[in-house]
Amino acid sequence: MAEFVYFNGEFLPKEQATIPLYDHGFLYGDGIFEGIRVYGGRVFELEPHVSRLLAGARALHFPLGELDEAAATEAILATCRKNDHQNGYIRVNLTRGTGLGLDPKHIEPKVNFMVATRQLALYPPELYEKGLDMITCSTRIPSPDAIDARIKCTGKYINNILAKMEANRVGAGEGIMLNQQGYVAEATGDNVFILRGDVVSTPHPSAGCLKGITRGVAIKLATEQLGLRVVEENLTLFDLYSADECFLTGTAAEIIPAVSLDERKIGTGKPGPITAKLVEAFRAYTKTTGTAF
Repeated sequence: MAEFVYFNGEFLPKEQATIPLYDHGFLYGDGIFEGIRVYGGRVFELEPHVSRLLAGARALHFPLGELDEAAATEAILATCRKNDHQNGYIRVNLTRGTGLGLDPKHIEPKVNFMVATRQLALYPPELYEKGLDMITCSTRIPSPDAIDARIKCTGKYINNILAKMEANRVGAGEGIMLNQQGYVAEATGDNVFILRGDVVSTPHPSAGCLKGITRGVAIKLATEQLGLRVVEENLTLFDLYSADECFLTGTAAEIIPAVSLDERKIGTGKPGPITAKLVEAFRAYTKTTGTAF
C-alpha cells in the first residue's frame, strides 16, 4: 500500500513529498512540531497535541490564516485514514512559511503544514523490561527566559540532539539534561519522574522542561488510579541518585523505567513496582481512549 504525506492541503506519495528550498523551518529552525501516537485506530490525546501546536504557533506569531484547531485536527485524521494507520506514530510539522532571509517581513505570509505517519520505536523492547541506564549530560537545556519550553520549537532541539550524542558515546540508554541553575530539567527526549515513598516528583515546567502530553497522562493516572501524590518541584541529581524509583515519559517512549544514573543504582537497580503498575495503567488507558478516524 502506498504511503501518503499531507502537505498544505494535498496528499502526496511519500517518495514525492518535498518541502520548498527556502522553507523557514529548513533554513532557520523556524518551526514547531508534534509527535502523536495511534493505538487501535484511535489517535491518542489528539486535542492537547493540536492545542499545544497552535498555541506555540501563536506565541511565535506564525501567519496561521485559516489553519485552526478544527482544520489541523481533520488533516491529522484524514492522513491516518488515507494511510490506514491503525497503530504507530504521527509526525506534524508547522513552519512560518517560505522565503530567504531571517526577517519574516520578507517571506510569504503562509505557513507550511505537514502531517506524516510512520512506525517508530524509541527504545528496544528489552529496555522496558530491564530499565534504562542513564548519564548526566554536559549539554544544558536552553534557558526558559530565552525561549519558553512550552513551545515545541524545532530550532531549540539541537541541544537535545547534542545531549543524546553524549549518551550514545558511552552506551547509555538516555541522558539527563540540567538547566542553567543545575536543576534537573528533562531527558534528551522525555520527561523525568522519581518516586520517594508514595510521592511522585517531576520537574516543574519553569525548570525548562517540555510540558509533555504523556507527562500529563502519567500524572493523571498516578493520582486518580494509583492514589499517589504528584509534586512538581526543583530536583537535583542527588534526588535522582537517592530515589526509590525513576521513570521517563514521552509520546514515542510511552512510560519506561530508568534504573541507574551515572553508574549509581536508582533504588534496587531494577524497575520498581509502582513504575510497573503505572506502565500497566497507561497501556490499559491507551486501549480505551482516543479519537477514532
